[in-house]
Amino acid sequence: MSERSIDKTPVQNRSIMSHRDKAERMWGFIFVGFVVSGILTFMGFPLLYGIYISFFKWSIIGKNPVFLGLKNYASLLNDHLFVQALGNTVKYVIGIIVFCVPLSLLLALLFNREMPFVEGLKIAYYLPVITMMVAIAMVWRWVLSTEYGLLNYFLGFLGIKKVAWLTDPGWAMPGLIIMSIWKGVGFNMVLFLAGLKNIPTVYYEAADIDGAGNLKKFFKITLPLLSPTTFFILLTTVIHSFQIFEQALILFSGGAGGEITGAGPDNACNTLVLYLYNNAFKWQRAGYGSAQAFFLFIILIIFTIIQMRLQKRWVHYEV
Repeated sequence: MSERSIDKTPVQNRSIMSHRDKAERMWGFIFVGFVVSGILTFMGFPLLYGIYISFFKWSIIGKNPVFLGLKNYASLLNDHLFVQALGNTVKYVIGIIVFCVPLSLLLALLFNREMPFVEGLKIAYYLPVITMMVAIAMVWRWVLSTEYGLLNYFLGFLGIKKVAWLTDPGWAMPGLIIMSIWKGVGFNMVLFLAGLKNIPTVYYEAADIDGAGNLKKFFKITLPLLSPTTFFILLTTVIHSFQIFEQALILFSGGAGGEITGAGPDNACNTLVLYLYNNAFKWQRAGYGSAQAFFLFIILIIFTIIQMRLQKRWVHYEV
């Protein structure tokens, strides 16, 4: 082989690699382009259009939009039903965070050990997650029934009088929270289990050598190393809980909800998305409903930013 041919080889290799890089880059842009176009079409455009029509009075069908400026937003805080819906939603979010997340962690700790039928129990707790909400809500309408409900039947063994879960304004929201916890506890449990599996056992072995008890190991090892998973669960749970809709709509449909469909007795379960739905599609006030949707969007953005800032103080990532 001549010196000239040897000298050309690296140049030819660089040329071949350059063509290969260009081809890979092109296909990368093509595949990413499909995803980006889908996001822009089905998420970006509806978001921007929703913000746009929030400045109008629009009944969707039969009438042209009338520009109102910021009047829809100014009307929000003067609307007692909207303020009530905001308060109900906050109550629901707090109830889910306080009870569902710790219960999910407790179940994950229980199933993260050797015990009989553990895999079957995991499946049993996860089944409600993949069950349709319509079926779950219909079953829970029977469970929460005042006269023949299964929950009141078991409470009777404890000497507790029958609770009007579906008709008493004071008990409607707790009933809704109980159903939602039963529905979602399995999903968070699986996430916590994944986080527990990723904690190296060497830490527990070192703690055993030092004579640490189970409680100390939980607070000094498990909780700190599980904090990234806990942060993700808290963030997603709050975002999902603020958007509660179909649970209340189905559970209280046909009940004492007055003009607001699915709001429960005295609108005790009237939530932000439920009230938005009634405004936009039942009462044909799409502009006002869009203003409520954008208000909820801002709440979630602010909460997410606060959580992202606060995570530096309590979330510990293993190096």
